[in-house]
Amino acid sequence: MLSAFADEPFALALISDGQGERGRWSYVVRRPAETLVVAPDDAGDAFAALSTLLGPPRALDPDGPPFQGGVAGLAAYELGDRVERLGLARSPGWPDLACARYETVLAFDHFNREVLAVGADRRAALGWLDAATPPGLAAKPLAAEIAFPDGRRHEAGVAEIVDRIAAGELFQANLAQAWTGRLAAAAHPADLARRLAAASAAPFAGYLRLPGLALVSNAPERFLKVTTADGRLFAEARPIKGTAPRGATAAEDDRLADALAASVKDRAENLMIVDLMRNDVARVARPGTVRVPELFAVERFANVSHLVSTVTAELAPGRSAIDLLAGAFPPGSITGAPKVQAMKVIAALEPPRGPFFGSMFWAGFDGAFDSSVLIRTVAFAEGGDGWRFEARAGGGIVADSDPVGERRETEAKIAAILAALGGEPGPFVAG
Repeated sequence: MLSAFADEPFALALISDGQGERGRWSYVVRRPAETLVVAPDDAGDAFAALSTLLGPPRALDPDGPPFQGGVAGLAAYELGDRVERLGLARSPGWPDLACARYETVLAFDHFNREVLAVGADRRAALGWLDAATPPGLAAKPLAAEIAFPDGRRHEAGVAEIVDRIAAGELFQANLAQAWTGRLAAAAHPADLARRLAAASAAPFAGYLRLPGLALVSNAPERFLKVTTADGRLFAEARPIKGTAPRGATAAEDDRLADALAASVKDRAENLMIVDLMRNDVARVARPGTVRVPELFAVERFANVSHLVSTVTAELAPGRSAIDLLAGAFPPGSITGAPKVQAMKVIAALEPPRGPFFGSMFWAGFDGAFDSSVLIRTVAFAEGGDGWRFEARAGGGIVADSDPVGERRETEAKIAAILAALGGEPGPFVAG
């Protein structure tokens, strides 16, 4: 049904894969009651503005879906420049924060195969289903052209970070490279969202339409989650660090997953970010409640397997999910350690990130919260020749990182997106 509303400003879909706890619910929201766009030159407190937009807590249906209305949208990577004042450059056209308050939500329960309308105007939300029409045939390929990055440049950046680590400047930094291009005349960003959901579904996928811009994400990674119970707030972070390709056979897939689980390099990379996230969450947690209940779990996705760990805590009295977001942003899994120094190194080697490696999130009226890390993401901008796009993929660089291996890892991570953009062999431009 996304196609019917794909060009409405602040139309937003949070699309899960239907697998496990993290994949149970998908949401569609539109026609917000109020919007908030914080431009890079806006000197105001973006997090305070976000709290004001959300408003005071409201009681919701305890038997309803986790998100029953509230604020949802995009926190761009450079929103972190308002937490640590580093003077980061900005990606042209993209705000630091773009979100809206939605009083009505259409929720899709993948477990029970139900569609629920919740919030202020449930009748109207059910009408959204009636307005939906089957999507037309998308152009194949979706992309009219794709320019590939210079892998040698990425390898040189990896080598520089390894040298900086050896010099004691930092322990880890995440470096990405970019693929750019243009959609075919008959194609739309929503076509890519549909194609990814069908071919390589992810638990934290999403689509957001802004004036002149669109964002399509196929993210596998949760950033922060907050749940409510008995008037208390409980936080969870699930950083991903450590990657291996999927195997061509079940036996090869198991062998690669076992090697990832045993990899000293990948476990060290993951542990550094777990420690960083423990520190970030502890800023707003009740003392003594920060825990790591799961370490180095292997999770398998369409093209890669990842090491995933879990950090939990109870928020301190008087602290909110927005406080947690401010304390932990940007996500540690895509910065490095120490975080501030890693961000400085990234800024010297990579163009401004804009939406990449930021977060798509919802903040419920009841104080609950959930969010993704915007990896496996494509950013679109309208121009005179149609929709231009950029996609980035990166990886954590540590002391024993191999530049060629790191470059290949980014290529494995971007493969599902390139396949969805291509659809069939088409005119690609190497660059």
